[in-house]
Order: sequence, then structure tokens, then C-alpha cells
Amino acid sequence: MSRIAILGGGSWGTGLSVVLAHSRRKHEIRIWVRETSIAQSMQESRENATYLPGIPIPACVQASNDLCEVLRDAQIVVGVVPSAYARAIYVKAVPYLSPDTAMVSATKGLEPATHLRMSEVITQVFALNFIPRIGVLSGPSFALEAARGDPTAVVLASEDRALAAFLQEEFAGPTFRLYTNEDVLGVELAGAMKNVIAIAAGACQGLGLGANSLAALITRGLSEMARLTVAMGGKPETLSGLAGLGDLVLTCHGSLSRNRHVGFELGRGRALPEILGKMSMVAEGVGTAEALLGLARERNIELPITEQVHSILQLGNSPQDAIRAIMERPLKRE
Repeated sequence: MSRIAILGGGSWGTGLSVVLAHSRRKHEIRIWVRETSIAQSMQESRENATYLPGIPIPACVQASNDLCEVLRDAQIVVGVVPSAYARAIYVKAVPYLSPDTAMVSATKGLEPATHLRMSEVITQVFALNFIPRIGVLSGPSFALEAARGDPTAVVLASEDRALAAFLQEEFAGPTFRLYTNEDVLGVELAGAMKNVIAIAAGACQGLGLGANSLAALITRGLSEMARLTVAMGGKPETLSGLAGLGDLVLTCHGSLSRNRHVGFELGRGRALPEILGKMSMVAEGVGTAEALLGLARERNIELPITEQVHSILQLGNSPQDAIRAIMERPLKRE
């Protein structure tokens, strides 16, 4: 029986605890929740009424606000903390972990200040103590659907093939299928970039635009994702798989997508602070657009959709003006 610690008690952290509780292997699962009141409520009601209401939490899952208690003797640690706060939590976690601990990042974003991927953040934080064994979990996976048992397929990426195979066996369940991949960079970048494209997709829908516009946006968005990923050393085939196209389609179309919701409300004319103020969970794409543009500038790569999303989020440009700017770009070959 493996002891699994999940850092982050939002919808995906809670959803993963339910999914892993029903995997083929038996686990002892502890989930760290930032808010003490939510952790206590989860223990008493066996439900995360704040972030994943209506989904029963199995008895093998214990919730706590005590990081030491959650991480004690953990063999696998799954990080589901928003990218802006991940480093601080990993710094606190270091004293409780060992070189044998398997680290799994399930956060789809870049650290805003440094533009680093989450696996890079983990490596930096742990480097003074030991070199961590890291896997990355990504792909099309709304927490609610995965937790209620809808068939879900995701990617487990690691440069360590043995670790990837181990985690694949530990996490797989009757409705949760994992494919391994060695392209950690490509999987992480795809997971971060698709959130920004989803904001653009939501804005198109909020403006009342139809299927033509959305299809063009997703297709050109995928091209944009591949351009930066390949320039940074990722594999182009990663973008045509679950972590790329699969997650992009889900996030741009799905009604449960937080990033699509932000874009949709922007398209309807609402201000960003008002939209974010009414959301209980983080939309990673809001903080990721600027980081992606920083990476693109370093490599002289054009990301026109990301650039326009950034102009809406940070410069106050209207979605209508952003679409016009994209459509009026110089004509070129596909």
C-alpha cells in the first residue's frame, strides 16, 4: 500500500484524491488543504462542499491543514497548488521528504516571476537537499468528471522511465487511464499554453461568434503552442496528443473550464477584477500569458493569440480590438 500526499485541496486536488482512492492499487491518501475550516469540513462531511460539491470522499482519504502530518512517510507527493504559490509550499515541504519520494506535478501553469515550469521550480527548491524524482500529470481532465467516474485519459510525463511506469501502475484505475511520455517540457508547456488559448476561445463565445471563429482559433492556437514548444526543445508530436490537442479542445469547449469562463465574461464586457473576484478557484491562464510572452521574446517567437490575450488582461484592450488585430495581421502561408 502506497502513502500518497496531495498538496492542494481545490477541485483538482480533491478530484485526484477520489480518483486515486479508486485506482487498482490500494492507497493511504492524505490531502493538504490551506483553509483549516475546509479541511475540517471535508473530514466531517466527507465532501469538499466549497470546491467539488456532490462528490463523496472515500474513507481512505484524510484531509488536514497540517503539512507535516500530510507528508509524513509519503512515498508519492502530488502537487496541485496554483503556480503562483507552488514554490512557497514546496519550500515548506522539503524538510519532510527524502530522495526516494516520487514528486508529481499536476499544476498547469508557469511561475509568473521566473517563467519556470513547475518541474523546474521543484528541482530548484529541492536541489540543495537532493535531486528529486519528478513526474508531470497533464491532459484533458475536468475534476468533476474524473471524480464521478467518467472515462478519463491523461499523460504521465517523466524523463525517468522507471518512475513513469511505477506511477502509471499506481494511478491507473477502471476509469482513469494514463499514457507515459518522456517529453516533460512539451507536456508542461502545452498544459500552460492551452489555458491562454481557452481565454481567447471564451472571449469569442462571449462576443457571440460562431463555430467558424472557434475552429480557427483552436487550430491557430495549437500552431502557436507547437511553435514555442519546439523552439524550447519539446517534441511536436506531444502537441497532437492528450496533453496538447486533447486538453486544448476540452478547455476551449468545456463549460467547466475556468479559463474559458474568464474569456466568456470578458467577451460580454465585464471587467477582469470583477470576474476574478467572483471566482473561488484560480484561472491559471490569467497569470500565464505574460510569462509565455517572456519565453517567446527570448527566442524571437511570435505568439499573436497569446499577445492579444495579454493585451486584454493587462492593458485593458477590448476583445473586439484584439480579434481585429489578429485578423489584420499580414497575410501568409499556413
